[in-house]
Amino acid sequence: MGFHNGEPLHEDAPLLSNAPLSSPFKTFANIFIAIVGAGVLGLPYSFKRTGWFMGLVMLFLVAFLTYRCMMLLVYTRRKLESNLGFPRINSFGDLGLATCGRIGKLSVDAMIVLSQCGFCVGYLIFISTTLANLVGDTSALLLGFGPKVLFLWGCFPFQLGLNAIPSLTHLAPLSIFADVVDVAAKSVVMVEDVLVSLKNRPPLVAFGSWSALFYGLGVAVYAFEGVGMVLPLEAEAKRKDKFGGILGMGMLVISILYASFAALGYFAFGEETQGIITSNFGQGIISALVKLGLCINLFFTFPLMMNPVYEVVERRLCDSKYCLWLRWLLVLGVSLVALLVPNFADFLSLVGSSICVILSFVLPAMFHYQVFKDEMGWSCMVWDGAVVVFGLVIAVTGTWSSLKGILASNA
Repeated sequence: MGFHNGEPLHEDAPLLSNAPLSSPFKTFANIFIAIVGAGVLGLPYSFKRTGWFMGLVMLFLVAFLTYRCMMLLVYTRRKLESNLGFPRINSFGDLGLATCGRIGKLSVDAMIVLSQCGFCVGYLIFISTTLANLVGDTSALLLGFGPKVLFLWGCFPFQLGLNAIPSLTHLAPLSIFADVVDVAAKSVVMVEDVLVSLKNRPPLVAFGSWSALFYGLGVAVYAFEGVGMVLPLEAEAKRKDKFGGILGMGMLVISILYASFAALGYFAFGEETQGIITSNFGQGIISALVKLGLCINLFFTFPLMMNPVYEVVERRLCDSKYCLWLRWLLVLGVSLVALLVPNFADFLSLVGSSICVILSFVLPAMFHYQVFKDEMGWSCMVWDGAVVVFGLVIAVTGTWSSLKGILASNA
């Protein structure tokens, strides 16, 4: 493999428009929005499986490695653009093209499509499961279908409408509203966790089994889902010399929030912790409003998370032209997959282990080594190699562990 600077690098950066450069505060806010997603809702159940101490160690380990690999992508792009004379590299896919040619770009594009679709499958599972939980354990409501299936298909026509909107600018007000609702809802969840833990004081486990270790790593990797956005975020930062520090601070704040959310959820319910933490709450008005708030957030986030998928697919199949029927077909495919997956947390671990680990750890370290191999010392070489090996081990073992959980749930 060598450098490939004979082809134009013109892939548009997903989710970002040609906006003015961002101040440090806006850069921090964009990092927060890009990373925080639905994966946090499965972290308390992951702590139940791994034990709270092991869960905390894994969470901060994954956060550190994710930050480190994000910076490897930034360093690699800077090297290619400044020292090796490459044209502007806008995205992860462009970096794959520059370092490994078409196969690199194809690999990144494929994994971004799979990971983004995986996130959206998780959203639909959460929405349908949560709404079904709100109406209670009723039997089949219509045509022999249970409430979860009916709610999922009830969302389908509205998602077709939202995903038909070609411009992210028109979705921005809904996105801002959804983020405000999300922060408020998760804050209420954490307060409720504290109150329940003080009342129940369930028995807790600090260390789980070794098999649970790989499961928990997959969920943690899924939770830090913004690696594909780091290059566009750095490109639009006004103070690029401060970007590493801002990213580090953002990852630290997010890690503390994740650890607090996960630990409080497990401390409140112990072995009764459900795959989606909100399923543990009762049927009161406050609980219902919190669940609806989280559903609203994910409902309006769905088309934003699918946008990188549309850009990749339309670029490859439709010459970057808007294609309504293709978008609707992708929404249908995501909905069908959501029907087949019974457990939210198991699915988080599967996507995190099989795809997100490769995107977050393996490819950044490989690209960095490819560009810097002629000048790096043995310690850096060992570091890149260790990250690749770590990622591949987690990918294999975590995927196998998650598949066993999903198959057991279907049995």
